[in-house]
Amino acid sequence: MASIKFTTKDIFEQDFKIGFRGYDQDEVNDFLDEIMKDYDAYEAIIKELKGEIARLKAQAANGNKPVAPVEETTTIRTERMTSATNFDILRRLNRLEKEVFGKQIVQE
Repeated sequence: MASIKFTTKDIFEQDFKIGFRGYDQDEVNDFLDEIMKDYDAYEAIIKELKGEIARLKAQAANGNKPVAPVEETTTIRTERMTSATNFDILRRLNRLEKEVFGKQIVQE
């Protein structure tokens, strides 16, 4: 597994040499600030995922059934209801078309 080489503190404390035609120091600092925000976000995500792993390991060790997250279950149920509804609508449209166009064909 790859290791993290820099921390936000390392990035914050990094100094660059100023040359005659060097980079704009403010632009570099702004960019490094954005990188530091990303690092903080990654660290938060990693911490959250490690907590989730620990919780799931503890749950598996206790022999409890895994509980599906509420968000995913709700999404799946909504998609199933929507697809059933769409199927019902298509079936009704098909019946209507048969009624309307079937009568027109017979009349002609």
